[in-house]
Amino acid sequence: MKIGIVCYPTYGGSGIVATELGMDLAERGHEVHFISTSLPARLDITLSNIYFHKVNVETYPLFEEYQPYSLALSTIIVNIAQSHGLDLLHVHYAIPHAYAAYFAKQMLREKGIELPIITTLHGTDITLVGNHPAYKPAVEFSINHSDKVTAVSESLKKETYEFFSINNEIEVIPNFIDNEQYQFDENCGCRNQLADRKEKVIIHVSNLRKVKRLNDVVKVFYEIQKEIPAKLIIVGEGPQWEIANNLINELGISEKVKALGKINDLYNVLCSSDLFLLPSEKESFGLAALEAMAARVPVISSNAGGIPEVNIDGETGYVLPVGDVKGMAEKAIELLKDDAKMIQFKENAKNQALKFDKKNILPMYEELYLSVLEKVK
Repeated sequence: MKIGIVCYPTYGGSGIVATELGMDLAERGHEVHFISTSLPARLDITLSNIYFHKVNVETYPLFEEYQPYSLALSTIIVNIAQSHGLDLLHVHYAIPHAYAAYFAKQMLREKGIELPIITTLHGTDITLVGNHPAYKPAVEFSINHSDKVTAVSESLKKETYEFFSINNEIEVIPNFIDNEQYQFDENCGCRNQLADRKEKVIIHVSNLRKVKRLNDVVKVFYEIQKEIPAKLIIVGEGPQWEIANNLINELGISEKVKALGKINDLYNVLCSSDLFLLPSEKESFGLAALEAMAARVPVISSNAGGIPEVNIDGETGYVLPVGDVKGMAEKAIELLKDDAKMIQFKENAKNQALKFDKKNILPMYEELYLSVLEKVK
């Protein structure tokens, strides 16, 4: 198949999943064309069957700071579909990708070309951006006019039906990881650089946006370090870091916290960690938690969105209500003090991660693609 993939190029979950999906499809022999404003963060452009097409948005004084990205995207989709003979287009994130894809489809139809569109919903395109009155009608329209729609969790599927008037069927295809990249190795990691030998390593990985509740991460850790020698490792960059750093200084724990920013070798840090904190306010799936579990790291999380579908309460970690800092801290301390339970939770976490391996999920996408192409014939 010749597959077009439209995604954002950033480190966010939707961009990561879209990129990994495309590279894996290319490895399986499909021709994959990425369409984005810049090279996606994890895309290896040197791989066979991979092509990248940049969406150039020309700046015109008439538009001032509001450049016509959707128009430019629709146009390049039309050009690529014609010149490369795309069989289908898979867009990640409803706004504005599904919307732009619809208009590209109509332009192609007038040229006698039928381009099926698959839209994958990732979370904030539905729960945050898409539900805004300024965008809601366009999101609703785009979803209903996609040939197939997928969501990354049952929770997101349910929310989409609740927020919008949807007459299209939504199929759940969860996010995935490559467990081959998370092979157990006793010598793995950089623990000596992160903490002293007797200290536990607590980790949080995110884009540090408000919905990630970074202050809750700091507060939970503050309670943990009162009981157990520990270090907090924060991976990622984002707008909430400065606020959280102020709290860290106020609590007098700056020497126990290390902010690593964006890193390339995340597994090296994950496999050096004892516990992962994810107290998010909104989380459609919880990909960061799944990556931690693949590295055998139990998770203390909130019950937001699709997280409980990934982190199983009492088995791979603990799930508590959003904002329950006290409860999260108590469960974290309990687990960190119980070596036998920690060993079992680590094993459970890895077994759960294996269920979301790409070997199980990729065939679901291929079957979906084939079902769409059958309808076009």
